[in-house]
Amino acid sequence: MNITIYDVAREANVSMATVSRVVNGNPNVKPVTRKKVLEVIERLGYRPNAVARGLASKKTTTVGVIIPDISNIFYAELARGIEDIATMYKYNIILSNSDQNKDKELHLFNTMLGKQVDGLVFMGGNITPEHVEEFEKSPVPIVLAGSIEESETIPSVNIDYEQAAFDAVKEFIDKGHKNIAYIVGPLYEPENTEKKLKGYKHALEEAGIPFNEELIVEGDYTYDSGIEAFDKLLEAQNRPTAILVASDEMALGVIHGAQDKGYHIPDDFEVITSDNTRLSLMVRPQLTTVVQPLYDIGAVAMRLLTKYMNKEKVEQHTVVLPHRIEHRQSTK
Repeated sequence: MNITIYDVAREANVSMATVSRVVNGNPNVKPVTRKKVLEVIERLGYRPNAVARGLASKKTTTVGVIIPDISNIFYAELARGIEDIATMYKYNIILSNSDQNKDKELHLFNTMLGKQVDGLVFMGGNITPEHVEEFEKSPVPIVLAGSIEESETIPSVNIDYEQAAFDAVKEFIDKGHKNIAYIVGPLYEPENTEKKLKGYKHALEEAGIPFNEELIVEGDYTYDSGIEAFDKLLEAQNRPTAILVASDEMALGVIHGAQDKGYHIPDDFEVITSDNTRLSLMVRPQLTTVVQPLYDIGAVAMRLLTKYMNKEKVEQHTVVLPHRIEHRQSTK
């Protein structure tokens, strides 16, 4: 049987308003009355109805999080940052996997709104005009985490992906490399074409190194695509001596693909990866990496969302966090 606020009030011989004040931590309740109500709540096993409370307050203290794939360690670390800050601010999370499918993303978005969430954190590789149109019509605030939206009309938290790619390629150039490959993520994602590839090309151009289309290989962020991309690079007329990789999973594929063919990292190929997830430490040699503060991206995105939900002042709606390069054993 469901125990209601009415049952608690009757048993404690107080009004329902008094029970509500106790449940919500209102200080305007006598200590003796509060103790009596809490004892009844404990004895009856009463649990406040979050839906009813949400209807009354027009807030559900629930946040929707749409993520491409929670099994991917990159997104898992982002989600952890979101969860920790949500807990700190007493919000519950509804988490859904979108599988990077636009129709599913938009369906989940509308499903979340139907569940009366107070706000949304969205992660996706390809934010289309259709996404933006839906987001702008949203009755609740939305923040993008680790996702690029070209018009910058939707609040977001990222690093400077163009500068990060530039910095990694310049590391290789400063060591004397001229044939520098880039195993990049899907080229339909603006983050890759408008940011990362742009940074790669800019570094080459600044050093007077001609751009070679053969050294750009598209992957899908997975381990297998890293192996396939490495095999493809071996067929290049000007075989690379250095490889920048857009995800840690793909970088593991590169390392293992090279080792399976008898090559040594970093003697035959120097490798820099791009995420600094735990995977970068779980392979030998350990991976030199662009450090994306994944936990912080998630945490800052959630904090930014709390500001919008609570109508606090927001000075900067697009946040760019710092990155750096961590040197390990996959480079000399």
